[in-house]
Amino acid sequence: MRAGHATSTGNPRVAAARVVEGVLSGRSLSELIPQHLADFDAGRDRSLAQELSYGTLRYHPRLHRLIGRLLKKPLKAKDRDVEALLLIGAYQLLYLRVADHAAVHETAGAANQLGKRWAVGLVNGVLRGVQRQQERLLAELAWDAVARYSMPAWLLKALQARWPENWESCVAAMNERPPMTLRVNQRQMDRATYLERLADEGIQAKPNPVTKMGVDLERPVEAELLPGFASGWVSVQDGAAQLAAGLLDLSVGQQVLDACAAPGGKSCHLLESEPGIVLTAMDIDESRLARVSENLSRLNLQADLLQGDAAEPDGDWAERDYDRILLDVPCSATGVIRRHPDIKILRRESDIDALTNLQTRILEAVWPRLKPGGLMLYVTCSVLERENEGQLVPFLSRHDDAQERPIEADWGEARVVGRQIRPGETGIDGFFYALLEKRK
Repeated sequence: MRAGHATSTGNPRVAAARVVEGVLSGRSLSELIPQHLADFDAGRDRSLAQELSYGTLRYHPRLHRLIGRLLKKPLKAKDRDVEALLLIGAYQLLYLRVADHAAVHETAGAANQLGKRWAVGLVNGVLRGVQRQQERLLAELAWDAVARYSMPAWLLKALQARWPENWESCVAAMNERPPMTLRVNQRQMDRATYLERLADEGIQAKPNPVTKMGVDLERPVEAELLPGFASGWVSVQDGAAQLAAGLLDLSVGQQVLDACAAPGGKSCHLLESEPGIVLTAMDIDESRLARVSENLSRLNLQADLLQGDAAEPDGDWAERDYDRILLDVPCSATGVIRRHPDIKILRRESDIDALTNLQTRILEAVWPRLKPGGLMLYVTCSVLERENEGQLVPFLSRHDDAQERPIEADWGEARVVGRQIRPGETGIDGFFYALLEKRK
């Protein structure tokens, strides 16, 4: 571990407990992982801390119910770090190849480093209960759908309504560890050549089945260790997200708006696909816009970066007209839970009204900026009908100048408007795409 301040004290279980505690308190994994794992060099301890963080949150609905059966009374809010340790310990005992005595002893001992000496005995006792009674406890929890499927009740209900015949396969896919997928920069090399470079480095990979430039790694690798990553040969991006650029029918000289651009993966892919476009990449969050700038710089790409609110037609972006608009709207992110398992805790059914209202505002604010004859690609990483075709059917009824251009593809399923990728389909994330054309 590098010198300097360390919230983890060099202990991967303490680091993971801090991450899980943060999520239980309402913060996101994407914010917490860099904060609490920054002091670990790439290696075994960092890998363990990351595995404990992601795995515990992936199975949180089940682990939470299981731990609850062994606690005499619920822990107080100020002891969420102790709750996190219990969850992490149970995850090790149930799902990792960690010796039981090490999982119990090391996790209980971590309570000392969290400043909760009184909790050492509690953690030790509860985890020994898990160790001895796990078969009985899991059998009892099999009757509890939330625990059995490790999925929030409201989302289970939505999946059952959406895919009544194969919702269980969707749930299974949403609980899987996701593959690490790369996007080869076609401005620098073709996919076959990059696969050869990976093989030379002993990294096993194969072409992603639904994309032209996608590569699936057999095992995750630190991005900085990938051949040519610093030189812009490749980026990390799921196959479903890589479909966006190919749908917009890009050509030289087009004015293009990426209205919700951060962290910039799709913006960069647009420019890799057609360097001759004039791209405006906008985001409401200045700090996230900096990520877009970093990605563009690494890939040696150029775009006009603007801080702006896609829901409010003010500022420079709203004074321009565009030939193409990419509208990757804020959404429930229910289609990418396998990559962001904290969504199971952070997202509530009550959030969906606010999200759909925001999506409607963004559609109404951005549509007037599309030129006649232009194309707008509406994108979510959601599996919820309300955010997808449920959003676009009324939009089309309100706008006589809008029509759908059906997407012909061998991925996803056609909906009333657009195409929905079901979680687990060909190994990619759950995305929704719809292409709208403005009548001339």
